[in-house]
Amino acid sequence: MSGNRTFTMLKPDALENGYTGKIIDMIINAGFTIKAMKLTRLSEERAKEFYAVHAERPFYGELVEYMSSGPIVAAILEKDNAVEDFRALIGATDPAEAAKGTIRKYYAESKGRNACHGSDSDENAAIECAFHFADSELV
Repeated sequence: MSGNRTFTMLKPDALENGYTGKIIDMIINAGFTIKAMKLTRLSEERAKEFYAVHAERPFYGELVEYMSSGPIVAAILEKDNAVEDFRALIGATDPAEAAKGTIRKYYAESKGRNACHGSDSDENAAIECAFHFADSELV
């Protein structure tokens, strides 16, 4: 059975371009409830830790640099079938391949600057929620 929580981050490009409110509106209009949300900034060390799964990939250094380059909005979202439904809402990593009506189709600049992160499994959603909201009673 699919879980009812997922994690998202609005990435530095989304905030830099003024899309925060529009993306949050899309999330709410898609039936998600925001259970926790904060404006923060990842240090280089925290970005390395969060993306450690990609440490051996050629894009890792660029990803860490980008994700620590500016503020982000981290959020825990709730809805039945949260992970799968949110992945559908954000669209493909490459905005050129993202479906019409998705967050990345509207607001992503490129495959690397793609506006929004979404957990890819219930297990990773729990890990990512705890990573960003360790001090919250929600996780």
